[in-house]
Amino acid sequence: MTRVAATAVLLGAASLSVGRADDPKGAPAGGVVVDKDKRTVTVPAKVAPRKLPHLEEKYPIELVAGWPHPKGKKAHEIVVAVDANPSEVHKGLEALGLKPGKPAKGPDAKAEGPAVNVYVEVPGEGGGPARRLTLDKVLMDPKTKKPAPKTTFRFTGSVLSAADPTKPDDKKYGADLTGTLIALFPVTDETVLQTDWTMKEEKYLKLDVTPDVLPKEGSAVRLVIEVPKP
Repeated sequence: MTRVAATAVLLGAASLSVGRADDPKGAPAGGVVVDKDKRTVTVPAKVAPRKLPHLEEKYPIELVAGWPHPKGKKAHEIVVAVDANPSEVHKGLEALGLKPGKPAKGPDAKAEGPAVNVYVEVPGEGGGPARRLTLDKVLMDPKTKKPAPKTTFRFTGSVLSAADPTKPDDKKYGADLTGTLIALFPVTDETVLQTDWTMKEEKYLKLDVTPDVLPKEGSAVRLVIEVPKP
């Protein structure tokens, strides 16, 4: 069985549990909503803290989104924190007609999969309409103050991983074990989305959140994943 086929079986594609924009009562835990007309998957999120109290230093951003501390394995390097299981987002993208590619991990690896647009949607000023921010607006190089280079996000899907090392054949959707939803670099293949960046870019792209662009830490925002029209 191929990785994609195994993942589809594991996710139970026949019993899709993501909510729909026209059926708000059907939204599952985590609040993932699929809008087939707008071709979006929307995930409630909060602006993540840039430094966790139990750590001595602030780490560069390597993930756009993931579970918060203490559940999230990479909560010290995320932009926004989500509560949804990454597999719910995977199913939402499949509901919009996408098929996952292949996640990348390692120095020579590069993500494969259909391209999607990723936005952090923040409340409008003074009660105005919400604004969608691309990641080059949200992230910057703290040394040069230049915005992060633009990149393409790809729907890779996650590898299957053993939750218990003593039971290597009992595998689950790997991203649901770590809480990693969107990774910037191929530091993990337990994720749903990755960029086109490789570990070569990771060596010099030590990114941080652009000051005064996002609301204060802990504020509610939304993560919007948009599938471009064919």
